Amino acid sequence: MAKAKTQFVCNQCGNTSSKWSGQCGACKEWNCIDEIKIQATTNTSGKVNRYANYSGDNAIQKLGKISTKQQQRTSSNIKELDRVLGGGIVPGSVILLGGDPGIGKSTLMLQVSAQIGEVITPLYVTGEESLSQIAMRANRLGLQADDLDCMAETSVEAIIATTLQKKPDLVVIDSIQTLFSEQLTAIPGSVSQVKEAAAQLVRMAKQSKITVILVGHVTKDGAIAGPRMLEHMVDTVLYFESDGNSRYRVLRALKNRFGAVNEIGVFAMTETGVKEVENPSAIFLSERQADKAGSVVMCTREGTRPLLVEIQALVDQSPLGNPRRLSVGLEHNRLAMLLAVLHRMCQLAIHDHDVFLNAVGGMKITETAADLAIIMAIISSFKNRYLPAGTIVFGEVGLTGEVRPVHNGEDRLKEAANHGFKTAIIPKGNAGKWVQNLNIKIITVEQVSEVVDLV
Repeated sequence: MAKAKTQFVCNQCGNTSSKWSGQCGACKEWNCIDEIKIQATTNTSGKVNRYANYSGDNAIQKLGKISTKQQQRTSSNIKELDRVLGGGIVPGSVILLGGDPGIGKSTLMLQVSAQIGEVITPLYVTGEESLSQIAMRANRLGLQADDLDCMAETSVEAIIATTLQKKPDLVVIDSIQTLFSEQLTAIPGSVSQVKEAAAQLVRMAKQSKITVILVGHVTKDGAIAGPRMLEHMVDTVLYFESDGNSRYRVLRALKNRFGAVNEIGVFAMTETGVKEVENPSAIFLSERQADKAGSVVMCTREGTRPLLVEIQALVDQSPLGNPRRLSVGLEHNRLAMLLAVLHRMCQLAIHDHDVFLNAVGGMKITETAADLAIIMAIISSFKNRYLPAGTIVFGEVGLTGEVRPVHNGEDRLKEAANHGFKTAIIPKGNAGKWVQNLNIKIITVEQVSEVVDLV
């Protein structure tokens, strides 16, 4: 037998070295080096043979002979979650769910495990809580989970052995940062342990066609704790988001090999658990006052779903020499660019005014279709004029002042018409013949200067 080889791995960035040191040479962190032993295999000559365990006869298939039949999905019985996943849970897929502490990740996964038990066999594995805590939460939420299989375990080898023996269809791991592999000496939660535990679970999922959902902690910056490689290893990455002051939660898909990226689902946190919101546009506009200056409704698009969101702007004389520019839910650099376009193309002197911008409801809007709504909200607040009730706005604005069309304009107008909006201010390029079939008045603009006259 060959001697076990020793490596020293940084538990912060994953950098490996041949000797121990107090500081990692890659990330410059202190006291983060762990010792890991790796068993080497030798051949008859005594030299290390890294290929001794491989036969070389792995199955090779012609690409044209591989079946491309779409895999049968399993519904989670939660429509908003199925929408984000692309239609349901795919057998053998690995899903990573991240979010801030207390946002409802464990509650949502317990609800999924309890409700999906009518169709497939789930296994709920907890590494953070005791089984009595899981039972108390299920009783508090009123879930029918008496037959749900649960296990409190942190050893990834024990979890995989139990899974292969019981053969469930779905395994929920809460959370991946609490697991450890007995092959490594690093502490649970370190980069090497998270990477090794995730690699073994992904391998098991692909070989046995068992769906695995991993719940992940996040850092103070909002990223999932552990190596970034973790997000590359899984099939789907979901983030549970909230603005902190609202009971509404947004589940967003940042990566999905089986569906659309940036698809969102909206939930409400209640006393009986996480409830889905089937009409989020109505929620975002429920408390809007139409006769207020600086308020404009736009139609954004998240994945395949159009959403109506209120954009609010407040423009006020600044007592400071350097006026403030603040945006919540919208890109700050985009706001600075649009203010420059207004000053240059419309001769609006807002350079000595504070400008505050907000996307109501905790939404984060990154697409350029919000440009026209932002400009109209700023002009409305600056001129103290409000838009008539039932007006929808969307469009992209260029640096030369032109208003450009945006994609999926028909879906946006249909969503606005379904919610009772009667007037739409849109780019001229989005006014096709199909708008005649909608019960909505269309006002087209080509330049930003026309917007000032409209307001």
